[in-house]
Amino acid sequence: MSSLPNKPKIVCLTGGIGSGKSTVAAMFADLGIAVYRADDAAKKLMQEDQALKRALMDLLGANTFDDKGQLNRSWIAQRLFNDPGLLDQWNDLVHPRVSDDFKQWLNLQTGNYIIKEVAILFETGGQRHCDLSVLVTAPVNERIKRVMKRDSWTQEQVQQRLKHQWTDDRKIPLADFVVENLDLSLLSKEVSELHVLLSR
Repeated sequence: MSSLPNKPKIVCLTGGIGSGKSTVAAMFADLGIAVYRADDAAKKLMQEDQALKRALMDLLGANTFDDKGQLNRSWIAQRLFNDPGLLDQWNDLVHPRVSDDFKQWLNLQTGNYIIKEVAILFETGGQRHCDLSVLVTAPVNERIKRVMKRDSWTQEQVQQRLKHQWTDDRKIPLADFVVENLDLSLLSKEVSELHVLLSR
């Protein structure tokens, strides 16, 4: 949690794949709230941090990056999500670097609160490092359709990814706030109301 005086509250925003947490994060950003997107930070660090790049290649091999030096995402996903032990090792390399990057970013922020968008929060006990948490939910069938359309994945690929994330029913009791993403106008209203609460 944020223990520094006069520093913003850390509000962690999470949700399963296809739930629409990025949509919610964008709504908070439109309200003037600083948003740290952990996935984007991780991708940037994996591309630019030379020590991290070497460690990732030591773990998975030269195919981790393509001939242009870009992450070989589909190949990486296939390797990691078929081997939970390998996924844990990957996360053990990436997450500490993201944590350090977030701390540096947080030190530059002002205001009552910030949003930290995190794909996996409760699964790792990450809520212990938040002042409050917001969970974005949506029916599983709707989430699958969204990801298939967005990423051109097959239904089987999405379902494979879902196996590595907790269900909403398991996460809801752990969240401080829950917003359902089915109707954008209702969602926008919920986010605006939540913004008022968080700004106090």
